[in-house]
Amino acid sequence: MAFQFPAVIHASRMTFPKAELWVPVVSGLQNAAARNTINESIRHTVRQLISEQGTLEDPRAEMLGYFEIKTNEKNVLSLSLFNYAYTGGAHGLTLQQSLTFETGTGKSYSLSELFKPGSPYIHRLSEIIKRQIAAREIAVLDPFESIRADQPFYIADRALVIYFALYELTPYAFGFPYFPISVYDLYDIINPTGPLAPMSVND
Repeated sequence: MAFQFPAVIHASRMTFPKAELWVPVVSGLQNAAARNTINESIRHTVRQLISEQGTLEDPRAEMLGYFEIKTNEKNVLSLSLFNYAYTGGAHGLTLQQSLTFETGTGKSYSLSELFKPGSPYIHRLSEIIKRQIAAREIAVLDPFESIRADQPFYIADRALVIYFALYELTPYAFGFPYFPISVYDLYDIINPTGPLAPMSVND
């Protein structure tokens, strides 16, 4: 596979009353349309997270947005956007949304698109997570049965990382539960044209 230059990413500061947001801006891609598509998707997700947090009318309210780059290689960009807000009550709440793109085209991938059509990816991933919950002795709010078809994820190194929102699987104090799954454990069901495929190549 030909060498793919990573995307160039810088942080853009956005503020409004009681809020400071650091938003990733992508440049350095050969395809300008792909760059624009990726940046618009990021901005849309940032706005969505702000909306989900609700109002900042409480005098003590505050909001902080930030991001983490998980993968930026092999024509794949995977990142997580975070939004912390205190709007009153015992503590604030952090929301997380991850996006995974093919940088050559700007295409954004859903979880199902990482796998071959018709493959039992939900069952496979759920069984691996069940084993990790038991091995790591993770205290769950209710017995874990299965991920959702659209369970959030990102790609990091040579792993697919499935995660859950605060309160979705574990108590608040546990934070975000992350479950890294090696691409080599999924090799037979990976979509050969999707973003997991280049991560499974030893180059």
